[in-house]
Amino acid sequence: MTQNSRSPRSALSRPVWPDRAMLWRWHFFAGLFCLPFVIMLCVTGSLYLFKPQIETWLDRDIDRAVAEGTPRSVSAQRDAALAAVPGGHFLALEMPTRARQATRVLVEHGADVARVYIDPVSLRVLAQRDEQTRFERLVFRLHGQLLIGNWGSVIMEMVASWTLVLIVTGLLLWWPRRTGIGGTVLPRLGAKGRVFWRDLHAVGGVWISLVLVLFLVSGLPWSFVWGSAFSAVESRIGRLVSVQDWEIGAVPIAATISGHATMPGMSDSEMAGMSMDSRSEATTAQPAIPPEGLDAVYETARRLAFPAPALITPPATAGAPWRLRSDAQNRPKRIEASVTAQGQVTHITRFADKGLSDRLIGYGVAFHEGHLFGVLNLLLNLIVALLLTLASIAALILWLRRRRPGHLDAPRASPRRIGWGALAVMGLMGVLLPELGVSLLLLALANRFLSGRFSALR
Repeated sequence: MTQNSRSPRSALSRPVWPDRAMLWRWHFFAGLFCLPFVIMLCVTGSLYLFKPQIETWLDRDIDRAVAEGTPRSVSAQRDAALAAVPGGHFLALEMPTRARQATRVLVEHGADVARVYIDPVSLRVLAQRDEQTRFERLVFRLHGQLLIGNWGSVIMEMVASWTLVLIVTGLLLWWPRRTGIGGTVLPRLGAKGRVFWRDLHAVGGVWISLVLVLFLVSGLPWSFVWGSAFSAVESRIGRLVSVQDWEIGAVPIAATISGHATMPGMSDSEMAGMSMDSRSEATTAQPAIPPEGLDAVYETARRLAFPAPALITPPATAGAPWRLRSDAQNRPKRIEASVTAQGQVTHITRFADKGLSDRLIGYGVAFHEGHLFGVLNLLLNLIVALLLTLASIAALILWLRRRRPGHLDAPRASPRRIGWGALAVMGLMGVLLPELGVSLLLLALANRFLSGRFSALR
């Protein structure tokens, strides 16, 4: 009788959601892990927004050195670049964007790619740079891979996953329990001390939370684990009707430039080997003498005027067409054409011709990079990066001000259970975000078997 009477009460008292103390503790540890990476992402992401302008500024002295006069043929410029890289293979030529500009020829040699700057008038080599060490590539690899390849991509994917946890718990902690816009909708900038830093963190975080979620989700297709799984599923159900034009994890630079997709789930060495084979393809199986037709294809490319940067890549096999494509950051403007050696266009693929998933990812990536709707997109991304940096710094200051020397001073653990509703949400997020699911499972096992010995794990 007593047991029967307890059963309904225990069922009713079982919590659905965690209490405020538990939310605060989860928010604290998620922030402790994520915030250093978040600040780095804000800095590198802000720099990447202006990569065309920065690259133009870095190359200004090279372009100024171009001689005045009538340019030589493009094929002669290509040959001058190949002569500067012994054993190199012609990989691509980047279309100029200004009247007086050095010709950029991309030459593959071994596992590396050299960007050779040629004076179109004198055929003099003005500069030669490793493509992977250019500003654009360094910032891109630091932003998404921490400069350590696929392991870095996995780490950044875990950071993105836990940042979503940070956003959800932060919104629940912010949810107003009183009336008034001060400290809820607008920060109390006239306040001092803890109130000022709290408002800067909480209110600033709320304002950027929606855009930040879009940033995180739109960045997932680039990540190694999530992106590889997504690409495998899409390929299996047959929706990817065009060549994938975004990188998944650490992709060999030659494969990126040639525009060939890579198979998911491979190691760096396997991907490098696969890209060499699948490109027949544009490198190892390419004849020693560069294929004819570059001059005619170049004239066609000038007439078509694809959005910059536009690349001309040679045919993969003898008799195959040349390829002309735009790598514009505003991906809905990207366009691709097949051109014969005589300069005739045989096929054009526009963004609208891609599959639905390709288009959705293209819109997301263009928004992420700040070029989907022009200057407004760029300014929005820059403001979000600035506010997110300020909110992160404010969070660190709040913790350092209350932390005792030599102590972590994390929020105390709640005696209440986490709640079945929260467990269901976490389970769903763990399935959709593999790194989050694995880390949650490891935390649960550590709490079950090690918390008795290490109190910090509870």
